[in-house]
Amino acid sequence: MHERGKLVDQSTIRNFCIIAHIDHGKSTLADRLLELTGTVKSRDMRAQILDKMELEREKGITIKLAPVRMRYRGFELNLIDTPGHVDFSYEVSRSLAACEGAVLVVDATQGIQAQTLANVYLAIESDLTIIPVINKIDLPAADIEKVVGEIVNLLGCSPADVLSISAKTGLGVDLLLDRIIKDIPSPRGSVSAATRALIFDSYYDDYRGVILYVRVVDGRIEKGANIKMLATQVTGMALEVGYLSPDMKSSGNLSAGEIGYIVTNLKTAREAGVGDTVTISKDQGVVALAGYKNVRPFVYAGFFPDSSDNYQELKEAIDKLSLSDSSLQFEPENSPVLGHGFRIGFLGLLHMEIVHERLEREYNLSLIVTNPSTDYKITLVGDEQLDIRSASELPDISRVREIKEPWIGGEIVAPKEYVGDLISLIVNRRGLSKSISYVDDRLAVISFDAPLANLLTGFYDQLKSLTSGYGSFSYELTDYRAEDLVRVDFYIAGEKVDALSLMTHRSESLRLGREIVSSLKEVIPRQNFQVSLQAAIGAKFIAREDISAYRKDVTTGLYGGDVSRKKKVLAKQKKGKARLKRFGKVDIPPEAFTVLLRQN
Repeated sequence: MHERGKLVDQSTIRNFCIIAHIDHGKSTLADRLLELTGTVKSRDMRAQILDKMELEREKGITIKLAPVRMRYRGFELNLIDTPGHVDFSYEVSRSLAACEGAVLVVDATQGIQAQTLANVYLAIESDLTIIPVINKIDLPAADIEKVVGEIVNLLGCSPADVLSISAKTGLGVDLLLDRIIKDIPSPRGSVSAATRALIFDSYYDDYRGVILYVRVVDGRIEKGANIKMLATQVTGMALEVGYLSPDMKSSGNLSAGEIGYIVTNLKTAREAGVGDTVTISKDQGVVALAGYKNVRPFVYAGFFPDSSDNYQELKEAIDKLSLSDSSLQFEPENSPVLGHGFRIGFLGLLHMEIVHERLEREYNLSLIVTNPSTDYKITLVGDEQLDIRSASELPDISRVREIKEPWIGGEIVAPKEYVGDLISLIVNRRGLSKSISYVDDRLAVISFDAPLANLLTGFYDQLKSLTSGYGSFSYELTDYRAEDLVRVDFYIAGEKVDALSLMTHRSESLRLGREIVSSLKEVIPRQNFQVSLQAAIGAKFIAREDISAYRKDVTTGLYGGDVSRKKKVLAKQKKGKARLKRFGKVDIPPEAFTVLLRQN
């Protein structure tokens, strides 16, 4: 720990992050680094110490990036632990921008996977020094020689450059620390220049206000300084300045090259957006740092409270959650069936699942979530352009000239014996296979283009199933393409339910309509009257199922007598059921609105 207020020699600073595919041991390695450097005492140590969220610990995955400072042999090591799932690659790109080096972790039992490649490309684009590491070498299934070959082919390094470690036991982690100090360059900022600090994360604390995680590029920021955000032109005060180790520790100042936090007097995190540049108010003519490209959601879903009385609670919960999750975008939505709610944009299905669980757990809400969809670009007959985020927003089809849907460029990494099955899977999802390359004599990389909507549900599960769990994939949005798309509506007991409407390609509409109507039949409970379930494109019905009514034997009390007595009672029952059918309401359970997620 350096003395309060004293400037630090930049040559003793190393800023690095850990990148890897999900479940390759990033957080475990971070634990060992903290333990070995004495940052956290053994008695205070627990697994995944940087994963502070309950959901992260429960699911065993990192969701939010986490910075921490360590001291080792006179050097200041600033580590940023990053997520590994493709949905959170935006968090990874933000971490890379704050570092000079990256430790690339590869599982010795699984080898290189899709997110490994994606993260390596991001690190190379950011011009970072990459230290390749093979983890889990203590496991019986570890194939070190094969994985070393994969890394050598990928990075073009020599086998001697690849470190073999076990993050669980700590084997080889001390050698990694030496490599970090030796190979990763020190920061090159100027302490005497005008202050510039990059915000790589921010969140709202109920007790302290907005807290910024920053990498100081030039100059210094001291406690009590008047600060300014260059993008929003908002001014504030640095109430406290310090670093995380892993808890917040006030240091009085942060100087060029350092990573730390600033507690501000700002009221919302939007006033200091991620990627903005912080400077000192008195410094004039400061040029903003490059920042980040704006993140845009891939997936949209409607979130509605189970009771309209809870709408305000949902609004406040989403507002608070968005302060700590800069990628969350939302707008109010109204449904005739579900009432008032919000349409929320996510980076992927896992992101959507995490937000759903956090809203229910942390804010004690019971929610109805609609089928996920993506956004579409609509060109009307008069050349007017529209962006819609759900099928229910599509204008009258007679006014629509063209509908464009988002396409992604993807990469699947899998053993080469599964290539044939994977190409069939891509084609079945209306995808186009572009190229097949080989990392080595065992591992294939398939590049493809596909419509995003067709990959939202079931694709990842089918990929894992086809490849016996060895396949993985990463993707990024490429462009929007005009396709023959139609809106499929669903009717329950003759009433159209907008929340169930979806967009699909005309060639898939018949199959999808039948599958969803069949799935709805399983989740909607029987009533005292017959309920029809129908799928339609415009005025044309393309699929139908009927949920038969509960039948009560009303003739049980009749003994003997003329048959006309029985007919009269049955006719009365039939008349009552017809009346029920006209005025009765069907209770639609929440599961019906996520039937698209369950159909596979």
